Amino acid sequence: MQIKLEELQPQLVLASEENEKLLTVIATESVTVEEQRVKVKAEEEIVNQKADASKALSDECRADLAEAQPALEAALSALDTLKPSDITIVKSMQNPPPGVKLVMEGVCVMRDIKPDKVNDPSGTGKKINDYWGPSKKLLGDLNFLNLLKEYNKDNINPTIMQRIRKDFMTNPEFDPTKVARASSAAEGLCKWILAMEQYDRVAKIVAPKRIKLAEAEAELTENMACLKKTQDALAEVEAKLENLQNQLKSTQNEKKRLEDEVSNCATKLERATKLIGGLGGEKDRWRQAAEYLEKLYDNLIGDVLISAGIIAYLGPFTSTYREECISNWIIQCKQQNITCSEPFSLTQCLGDPVKIQQWNIDGLPRDAFSIDNSVIVANARRWPLMIDPQGQANKWIKNMEKDTGITVVKLTDNDFIRNLENGIQFGTPILLENVGEDLDPSLEPLLLKQTFKQGDIFTCFCMKMYNYVF
Repeated sequence: MQIKLEELQPQLVLASEENEKLLTVIATESVTVEEQRVKVKAEEEIVNQKADASKALSDECRADLAEAQPALEAALSALDTLKPSDITIVKSMQNPPPGVKLVMEGVCVMRDIKPDKVNDPSGTGKKINDYWGPSKKLLGDLNFLNLLKEYNKDNINPTIMQRIRKDFMTNPEFDPTKVARASSAAEGLCKWILAMEQYDRVAKIVAPKRIKLAEAEAELTENMACLKKTQDALAEVEAKLENLQNQLKSTQNEKKRLEDEVSNCATKLERATKLIGGLGGEKDRWRQAAEYLEKLYDNLIGDVLISAGIIAYLGPFTSTYREECISNWIIQCKQQNITCSEPFSLTQCLGDPVKIQQWNIDGLPRDAFSIDNSVIVANARRWPLMIDPQGQANKWIKNMEKDTGITVVKLTDNDFIRNLENGIQFGTPILLENVGEDLDPSLEPLLLKQTFKQGDIFTCFCMKMYNYVF
């Protein structure tokens, strides 16, 4: 141990030096990490401000568009109510009402469809624009309603909207209520044109804001990228610092281990020195202990044989008769060259001092005869029958088994059989009180520990039971 102690001292010095070096490096790296954290925090504040501004602008755009959204949804809902038969009715009109022609002209303008040139019915000889012919072709398109629903409302040609506002929005006849008198289909188409006009008006207001929003989002994306680089750099130096701290912790643990080992080695060396000096007086005690253990080992077979006989046969008898039988058995063992302890004690052979102490706490009397009886109860394979005029065994059993849910029953109880069955099923102890000289025949299978098959399950009477007699 002295040699080992001398070998550990240089290792301890080296570990202390490594700790000091790592502490210096960690102090420098901690400053770098803190500077990087300040930089990241400043950039995060800038990014958060720009993100808030972008969100405010986006919310403003959505709020503006929301003004036109109800009318747009109402117009699309009106288109959904139109049936192919409604379109067919409008298409089949030979001389449609003016309101229907006005609405279909508006649809053609929205679709940027050119009119036909026809002679003026008034006889002036001039050519005039006629949209009914193109309107019938448009109505004949099977995909007509889908074309209106999927109309590119965000990019309407300004020329188209200018004409809608000039020729239709100012026309008092261009009114869904008035148009509805002529055709329900024309009413839905009129609502659609009005919704497109309202949406376009709002979209023109929102357009500059959308441009600003796109610019703000682009700038935010750029700032986020810069922030990401700064955060990555921070993560790198933090990882480096964490690695150094782990190294320091490992080195400190090694230093602590060496210090403990040096301390233990020094303590053991001191104790060994004292032990060597004091071993002279221990020789006799060790020799006596060895002789006692050797004697105990030599008597083991005889002691176990006598203990088995006591448990099997001497339980019902008094202490005097037991001592006579034990003395006789010791003589017979000697005749058969089987060594055993003299004087013999069942408690010393099979008893557990800790368990016996607990039994005494639970109410078991402290006399040798009662303790021997408790050892017999604990080691017997058959159910113990206790004759207990003073109620001492009753108190002991109840206290000892209270944590296991012991059930106390009498043969006269109405639920006697049910309590037995529950004890068999759940393995809980049963204390049977007031047992007479003759036992109920129904207890015979239980006392014989028989098993039987009930259905597909084998049932075993694997429970504790105490037959108790006053």
